[in-house]
Amino acid sequence: MAVLDITDDGFVLDGRPFRIVSGGLHYFRVHPAQWSDRLRKARLMGLNTIDTYVPWNLHERRPGEFDFNGILDLAAFLDLAAAEGLHVLLRPGPYICGEWEGGGLPSWLLADPDLALRSTDPAFLQAVEGYLDALMPIVLPRLGTAGGPVTAVQVENEYGAYGSDTAYLERLYEALTSRGIDVPLFTSDQPGDLAAGALPGVLATANFGGKVTASLAALRAQQPTGPLMCAEFWNGWFDHWGGVHAQRSADDAGAALDELLQAGASVNFYMFHGGTNFGFLNGANDKGTYRATVTSYDYDSPLDEAGDPTEKFRRFRSIIGKYEAVPDEEIPEPGEKLPPVSIELTRRAPLFADAALDALGTAQDSEAPLTMERLGQDFGFVLYEARLPASAAGPATVAFDQIGDRAQVFVDGQPVGVLERERHEHVVSFTVPQGGAELRVLVENQGRVNYGAKLADRKGLIGGVYLNDAPLTGWTSRPLTLDDLSGLAFADGDGAVVGPCFHRGEFDVAQPADTYLHLPGWTKGVAWINGFNLGRYWSRGPQGSLYVPGPVLRAGANEVVVLELHGARGTEVELRPVPELGPTEL
Repeated sequence: MAVLDITDDGFVLDGRPFRIVSGGLHYFRVHPAQWSDRLRKARLMGLNTIDTYVPWNLHERRPGEFDFNGILDLAAFLDLAAAEGLHVLLRPGPYICGEWEGGGLPSWLLADPDLALRSTDPAFLQAVEGYLDALMPIVLPRLGTAGGPVTAVQVENEYGAYGSDTAYLERLYEALTSRGIDVPLFTSDQPGDLAAGALPGVLATANFGGKVTASLAALRAQQPTGPLMCAEFWNGWFDHWGGVHAQRSADDAGAALDELLQAGASVNFYMFHGGTNFGFLNGANDKGTYRATVTSYDYDSPLDEAGDPTEKFRRFRSIIGKYEAVPDEEIPEPGEKLPPVSIELTRRAPLFADAALDALGTAQDSEAPLTMERLGQDFGFVLYEARLPASAAGPATVAFDQIGDRAQVFVDGQPVGVLERERHEHVVSFTVPQGGAELRVLVENQGRVNYGAKLADRKGLIGGVYLNDAPLTGWTSRPLTLDDLSGLAFADGDGAVVGPCFHRGEFDVAQPADTYLHLPGWTKGVAWINGFNLGRYWSRGPQGSLYVPGPVLRAGANEVVVLELHGARGTEVELRPVPELGPTEL
């Protein structure tokens, strides 16, 4: 590829002036069979560079155990970008934000109650260095200085919004350069955070979606010379459960882009293609009230969730063409979609059946409930069980110190309440039918906070549980990661189901293609097709469908499994060629 240099006037690539026109495309949010398609479309919009985060929490789900395969095959993604003629801005964190679970920080860090995230805490830095050691064999041969596509690497991410410890950034700089990173390094922060997040001697860039002149002026005030770059041009936004679907018009975003390029600045679209928070990997925000991000990361981007060009794609391409060369090729047509299919989920496996629980996780005994992190678990659910005292029959109140994040409470198998962190709920009252009744609490990790001061976001039941103000002890805690459902025994069934239940159905496909799973009449849960976790659904909205990548399907017989946490009206789900991302206003 080529070597990027920084001068007082801007960027230079192999001795020639160069403007970075980049777009965010996160390999871990896109099925690997679709990477080439998305990268080609990036080039066709006029991009010369691709930007991607690296999710530490997926590459190292357990301490010292690294995974760079499948959807995590960073090497393959970088090589495909190079084959398309695209440079790469690599953003390895260790913190990435990205509306991603925990901002990309592994949950196992939180098993140590004293560890300080994003700091010079030796325990944190030791973990970071282990991660970087595993990453370097992939990155170093693919640096621009080694003939590869990676032209620049980010140091941390928006650190100025979190802290101002320059010594921490210096340690990360040293960790990168001492391991052989010899391409330009950069930081990125919102305009008001530039001073706190900047590192002397390292290129500072700014993140913003509007107020272009003022934002560039703030960057220039922080950095009197060098390139002007918007490292995150927010052309769209993300959605929270219970909110609306965010949209930004192509006219509005295009006007800001034109102003940005007219000023001579480089740009990175956030996002060019958002993709999907498959599985349990969405993040959350908590600025006094917890709000979980939805499964879709469509982000109202130039490429929609299925990779189809939108009006923004066309508008941005036209604007880029005023300032830089754009390929003289046709804009791609939307991809093929699967014809509508209705599927009856006639077989089921109740979650609380002993056989199902034994297949999904092993319970651990303890006096008090164990958090997910103490259990060595990152994503999914935890089932807590305890016996109520013989004297507890009659009216009762159970109070929890802290719930992370949503608890369904059952007594002798009957639902007695739902408590949500989002609603600041932590007490449930009910009538105990008999002494020695079984208390079950199913807790869902709805996504760890990915931004701000509350990153140390532990999950499950945190602290004590109190029955009528007295400590309730003698618990089992069962991790339910739901990584593998192959041990479930499904059987035909009819009639109402009490409690969470897995539902299964089959359908035939002649020719696999992209589609969207719609669940009208279903309440809340998780869906899989052919063992691939599509993510969460929730009738609360705004999102009303789940994107199904065509490569997940196969010609012939296919399987869909739905874990419904509450109950559904009927047993049918539908595959439709169009999504339902929800209303844009209430």
